[in-house]
Amino acid sequence: MQPLRFLCFILLGVSWITGATASDCPDTLAVTKRYLASEEKVRLCDAFTGKVLLVVNTASYCGFTHQYDGLEKLYDRYRDQGLVVLGFPSNDFLQEPRAEKKVQEFCRLTYSIKFPMFEKTRVSGNGAGPLYQALAAQAGEFPRWNFHKYLLDRNGRVVASFGSTVRPDNVELVQAIKSLL
Repeated sequence: MQPLRFLCFILLGVSWITGATASDCPDTLAVTKRYLASEEKVRLCDAFTGKVLLVVNTASYCGFTHQYDGLEKLYDRYRDQGLVVLGFPSNDFLQEPRAEKKVQEFCRLTYSIKFPMFEKTRVSGNGAGPLYQALAAQAGEFPRWNFHKYLLDRNGRVVASFGSTVRPDNVELVQAIKSLL
């Protein structure tokens, strides 16, 4: 069997075994993103379906940048139960001018970030990328500033949207996460 045909057969077989199809992927996760400062790409649906997701647009030069610490604590505390924090640096509000490699170094060295961080992304208005278009469509709002948080259930549906002033240790946010785990 030719290698490409064999690979297609294997992939189709896995889909048949798991019951997963392209139509099972929610709009919110039907995008491919590149990991921060990397060439490696991932289809969000393949990597994160079945997880509770907290999607956050981030920036290094923001008054809310200290929320990285709380986001990492949330991720560390609840990841074994199925929570994944996804960080998307954005310069939409002119507070993330750094190159991706510098953003990555800042996050690791300053806040010991281990949750997945992705390529710089447009998050607001007509210029928003497909992920943030889908999130805003479900939530009824785009981020108005950095560190806006969208909470998605295990089916990839937005169940809550939290503005920048809502800290990661906010009781309402934590309760909403716990209710989905």
